[in-house]
Amino acid sequence: MWCIPPEHNAEFVCAMENVLEVYHRPYDPEYPVVCMDETNKQLGAETRLPLPVRPGQPPCFDYEYERHGTMDLFMFTEPLAGWRHVGVTERRTRLDWALQVRELLDGRCCDAKRVTMVMDNLNTHSLASLYEAFEPTEARRLMARLEVVYTPKHGSWMNIAEIELNVLTRQCLCRRIGDGPALIAEVGAWETRRNESQAGVDWQFTTADARVKLKRLYPRIQS
Repeated sequence: MWCIPPEHNAEFVCAMENVLEVYHRPYDPEYPVVCMDETNKQLGAETRLPLPVRPGQPPCFDYEYERHGTMDLFMFTEPLAGWRHVGVTERRTRLDWALQVRELLDGRCCDAKRVTMVMDNLNTHSLASLYEAFEPTEARRLMARLEVVYTPKHGSWMNIAEIELNVLTRQCLCRRIGDGPALIAEVGAWETRRNESQAGVDWQFTTADARVKLKRLYPRIQS
């Protein structure tokens, strides 16, 4: 399924250029750029033991499985620093998002003066969620350290956290995982390995590129 952006749309190109300009800021540990996205994972346990792996043959799993609900995964990544963190929760609510953001600000980014967060505008991804989760003083404290930059609607390809989620899916989530503890353990192991490799994203696409290659998306100015 493709995410097709609208043509001649000022709202789209305005948000797009905001994101592209943020991605080309020089690295500054006091003002990090962190991308955030989320997905879910359906939990399913095997009802029959898989067939033993044999040389030259892939593992064989039965088509039947037991559903054990779903869990949500919050991906945070700082592309220029080469780290990512995945928070696993039982739900996807405003409270869950707010708790993950506080953990980021008071944990890995505790020494940063201000964090620029790039994310989509899902209804829970709102600074107002902080006020639903915390007392006003705490919500305001967290807000003061955040600059939020939203990707445009139909522009999810601009979120580097989505790239990381795709890697996570291919390397870790593309098989059955039976329960929450197992999911947390598997995702944690993946996160450790990927952070040890300091894998980063060298974003090359610029605003100048967009104005040429995506010219059709820009409004037509009547002279």
